[in-house]
Amino acid sequence: MLTLYTYWRSTTSYRVRIALAMKGLDYTSRFVNLVDGAQSHDDYAALNPIKGVPTLILDDGTVLTQSMAILDYLDHIAPEPALLPRDNPALRARILAAAMVFATDVHPVNNLKVVHRVKELSNADEGVAWMRHWMGDGFRAFDALIEPDTPFSFGDTPTLADICLVAQLYNAHRWDVDMTATPRLLDIEARCLDLPAFDAARPENQMDAQ
Repeated sequence: MLTLYTYWRSTTSYRVRIALAMKGLDYTSRFVNLVDGAQSHDDYAALNPIKGVPTLILDDGTVLTQSMAILDYLDHIAPEPALLPRDNPALRARILAAAMVFATDVHPVNNLKVVHRVKELSNADEGVAWMRHWMGDGFRAFDALIEPDTPFSFGDTPTLADICLVAQLYNAHRWDVDMTATPRLLDIEARCLDLPAFDAARPENQMDAQ
C-alpha cells in the first residue's frame, strides 16, 4: 500500500491525488498540517528534507518527494491512462512544458514559505497581490501553449498539463484571480472536475479539509 503525506490545500498534493485516482492506485493518507507547521517537525523533516508535501512512501519503504517526480514515477508503474504520450516525443515535450509553467514558474514563487516572507517584508495585501500577479502571468502563458480547440489542454483526454492546471486554478479561485483573459481554462477545468478522479481529489473532499 502506498502512503501519501498530503495537505488538503496543497496544490502539489492535489496533483498527486488526481494522478493516483486516475490510475486507480490505492493509498493511505497521512495528513501534514502546513498552517500549523507540521512539515517542520523533526520526524517529518527526516522524511522530506525540503519540509513540504507531498511525500510518497512506497511498499518497500522508499521515500519519494517533489510532486513532478512522483507523477513521473506513477506514470511508469501504472502506464494507463498515460499522463504523457509515449509515442510522440514532440507532443510529450509540449505537454511537459505547459505543466512546468505552474510547477516551475508559478508555484515556486507562490508557495507558503515564499508568500510568508513577502508578507514579512511588506504586508498581507501585497502578499495576495504577489500571488495574483504570478498566477495571472502563468495562466496567460499556459493558454498560449496549449491546443486552441480541444476538450482538454492537448486533446480528448486529460494529461499532466490538465492536472497541473486544475490544481493551480484551485488557488486562483481561492485568491480571486481575474480569469477573464483566459476563459478557456475554466472550461477545461469544468470538464476535468466532472471526471470522478478529479472530483475525488478536490481539496474540499479530503478528510483533513477544514
